[in-house]
Amino acid sequence: MSRRGSSLVAAGILLSRIAGFVRLRAMGHFFATGGVVDAFSAAFRIPNLLQNLLGEGVLSASFIPVYSRLLSEGREEEAGRVAGAIAGLLAVVAAGLTLVGVLLAGPLTALIAPGFTGDRYDLTVTLMRILFPGIGVLVLSAWCLGVLNSHRRFFLSYVAPVLWNGAQVAVLVGFGLAGLSPTSLVIALAWGALAGSVLQLAVQVPSVVRLLGGVRPTLDVSLDGVRRVLRAFGPVVAGRGVVQLMTFVELALASLLALGAVAALHYAQPLYLLPISLFGMSVAAAELPELSSLSPDDQSTVGERLEAGLARIAFFVVPTTLAFMLLGEVVVGAVYQSGAFGGLDARLVWLVLAAFSVGLLSTTSARLLQSSLYATGNTRVPAQIAAMRVLVAAGVGVVLMLQLDQFALTDAGGVELVGDLPAFAPLAAELREQEGMYRLGAVGLALAAGLSSWVEFGLLRRAVRRRSGVAPSLGGGTLLRVLAASVVAVGVGWALRLVTFDLPPLAEAPAVLVPAGLAYVTVARALGLRQLPSVRGLLRRGPSASGQTDR
Repeated sequence: MSRRGSSLVAAGILLSRIAGFVRLRAMGHFFATGGVVDAFSAAFRIPNLLQNLLGEGVLSASFIPVYSRLLSEGREEEAGRVAGAIAGLLAVVAAGLTLVGVLLAGPLTALIAPGFTGDRYDLTVTLMRILFPGIGVLVLSAWCLGVLNSHRRFFLSYVAPVLWNGAQVAVLVGFGLAGLSPTSLVIALAWGALAGSVLQLAVQVPSVVRLLGGVRPTLDVSLDGVRRVLRAFGPVVAGRGVVQLMTFVELALASLLALGAVAALHYAQPLYLLPISLFGMSVAAAELPELSSLSPDDQSTVGERLEAGLARIAFFVVPTTLAFMLLGEVVVGAVYQSGAFGGLDARLVWLVLAAFSVGLLSTTSARLLQSSLYATGNTRVPAQIAAMRVLVAAGVGVVLMLQLDQFALTDAGGVELVGDLPAFAPLAAELREQEGMYRLGAVGLALAAGLSSWVEFGLLRRAVRRRSGVAPSLGGGTLLRVLAASVVAVGVGWALRLVTFDLPPLAEAPAVLVPAGLAYVTVARALGLRQLPSVRGLLRRGPSASGQTDR
């Protein structure tokens, strides 16, 4: 069931991510990596904190284990009351924080983006006031996800963001072709995001109502299940808050870099997060209800599930990592290069993506280790480890970004030294606002994030071993074979680049990536990797294999 569940999660995430890349491509077409995207990215960051602190990740760690346990014990009525109480509490908290965010948009912008001045600052404030209510709605959408996942209905909640992205694409295409100015168009985009939030919630509500036999939101904290959720909720929120604090530190630091640094991170992060969502979150989300249902003394089964999950993650993530590092310009060009988004924009985003990818395998694998701890009720240790990662990333990031921001891409795509700043000195305000400079400071921030993720993985692995006696291996014991197949595949792709570099990005990408993917599959099969036939089997059996529907 967990493999099928992870496949359904991955399918839903894939569709929503594709829709997200369509949205980002439309943004790139009209805005490139300019100040308008800087403003939108910054404006979205604070409301996104609300979604991340109260949404999917926190509910997965606190609500799903309690709710799933009640269902497995046959206590459906009590489970429904717990779900209703959590829905009511989330709605009240989200509404209050949304009101505060709308009223304090100005001070919040000054806090998170101290380097923004003038028009960029004013536009960020306007966008934040529009975006805040929509994120409050998405918190309730995450509650729907928690209910659906606990009932093993994985697909709908993960595909629902297609509507959120689709509303924004419709706005960008409709109003962009109508000739709106960039400033007016990005404001319209924010309104499209608000409408999409409502659609994303609305599409999940009917299924949730059927599963619960009706939704009765309350504020009842006397139920034992609610108290258990709230006890876990605090440490998880703290842990997520620490992680989110890093995103704000990253944004504040990026606002001190050259114009377009925030935008480059904005375009690179979805590509970096795609394999994490598809292969880390999907496996972790499907395993969490299963691990939560196991006896804490069943260490052998826990170990087997973790090893199998890490092997499935590595099978997909290792080749993706090498492809992002060595063939990433092909990927970025195919996804984003259009209209105002040119070759230098693509190269800058690729370098940021390659730096992020240093930590791709560790970050993705850490998701499963976190779930194994959450399943045992241990929410404090992941929070403490997240804090350690933040400290490492912030310290390394400050050093790397200031040094690399003295380098920029040339018109020919090379790199040249464009400044001679004292050590640890940020750019002056007039240099930050300079148009047409593709400085590399954002690459330093991304590299620090990637390196710090290995610290997190190592500490989580040690925590799992101490908690359960299980010492899961990176890659589930298949790492060397997966790495060998990946090297061959990327080598094929690199060789093809030598003869396809003159093709348009949309033509070059399939000409390079498809043969590389086939080479990986062929070599992996020859090396006897078991993940390949299991994935093919899942696809062949389809949704009916378990007799369960996910609608």
